[in-house]
Amino acid sequence: MATERYSFSLTTFSPSGKLVQLEYALAAVSGGAPSVGIMASNGVVIATENKYKSPLYEEHSVHRVEMINKHIGMVYSGMGPDYRLLVKQARKIAQSYYLTYKEPIPVSQLVQRVATLMQEYTQSGGVRPFGVSLLICGWDNDRPYLYQSDPSGAYFAWKATAMGKNAVNGKTFLEKRYSEDLELEDAVHTAILTLKEGFEGKMTSDNIEVGICDQNGFKRLDPATIKDYLANIP
Repeated sequence: MATERYSFSLTTFSPSGKLVQLEYALAAVSGGAPSVGIMASNGVVIATENKYKSPLYEEHSVHRVEMINKHIGMVYSGMGPDYRLLVKQARKIAQSYYLTYKEPIPVSQLVQRVATLMQEYTQSGGVRPFGVSLLICGWDNDRPYLYQSDPSGAYFAWKATAMGKNAVNGKTFLEKRYSEDLELEDAVHTAILTLKEGFEGKMTSDNIEVGICDQNGFKRLDPATIKDYLANIP
């Protein structure tokens, strides 16, 4: 239990070269609801599980798939309150860029700035790392983009990925199903099938969320549209 000596200080490395608080943040992510992102030839899709702990909750009062600006969307696995703050900051970053340069922020620029914010919380006293990993999707330069940003501030571009619970199984499933010429419609089906791999109980339009982004911009699919997709899935 030698690492416990270092687990209370965010800014102190353990003898093995790790910041133990980051390990805890990643544990929060891996215990979070599954999320999936898939890049198609003509767009990109993000999807996640959004189960309510009680039937008394007002459905769709809290969304996991969020729009950042007209052509960028985001989803997370991990701690919801941390995500809410990052969504707010990402929207501020996008708006600030637009006011400065009079054009929408490129997806890579937004990802880099959000990842920088997350990294700052790994080296400052009196704070803790964000307990979320983000999937950020978008469209610019006439092509789709998909990035993942982790609590450490590391970020990666992906063709398809999964995170949260059952992330390993999700990635294995995607490796078998993914192809470069995948169309957006097929990508939505594949994303739902990936979520279904580790889904407990019956999957309905009320307990998953799906967002798509193409040349027309980003949108969260409404429950009726998701229901139609689910009807075509065995």
